[in-house]
Amino acid sequence: MAERSVLVTGGGGGLGGAVVAAFAEAGWRVVVPERTARPDSGPAADELVRLVADLSDPAGAARAVEAAADTPAAPLRAVVNLAGGYASGGLVHETPVADFERMLTVNLRPTYLVTQAALPHLVAAGGGAVVCVAARAALAPFPGAAGYVTAKAAVLALANTIAVEYRSRNVRCNTVLPSVIDTPANRAAQPDADHSRWVAPAEIASVIRFLASADSAPTSGATVPVYGRA
Repeated sequence: MAERSVLVTGGGGGLGGAVVAAFAEAGWRVVVPERTARPDSGPAADELVRLVADLSDPAGAARAVEAAADTPAAPLRAVVNLAGGYASGGLVHETPVADFERMLTVNLRPTYLVTQAALPHLVAAGGGAVVCVAARAALAPFPGAAGYVTAKAAVLALANTIAVEYRSRNVRCNTVLPSVIDTPANRAAQPDADHSRWVAPAEIASVIRFLASADSAPTSGATVPVYGRA
């Protein structure tokens, strides 16, 4: 039986599948909220729990956290915020505010709502870890994606704030910054790129699992690049 639970948002994505597998292999109880149920997304084992929840809604985020924290024998000890998305556009003066705000809704809002709901449980369990996924663009912006770049920078700022506010309560928060992740969707979008330079999902998953584990107990407020050779 698992002795600890982790909540993984965005667990159905290209990176999410690798993260879910990494935690399951390490003996965690893994809870994966999804916006809609999929025919192939039923629980594969007792320690893998999938549920339908809209993480952009406070009630949906709270429901996902309650599912992750409802097993006393395996208290919630980690939250991994992967949920997000990317959309390109024009320069700032060409970007409608609705498109800009959409990126904040997709990338920042679920991270905030899920973490906000989970923090009391992590504190009550004696501590734990939050891992957020931003992007290299948060530190090195590129043109044509103002909403995405701003949202990922905001995720980083939020994570650093959580690290400061909850340090005395034994809750750590760190952020990983991927470059281009080697997923089928990214390969389809950039067929002529040198894919060998991209970072594999399993490599990022190992870093995330480390940041959620007791092995990284002294580390909070870190910004960890996971760029591969990109």
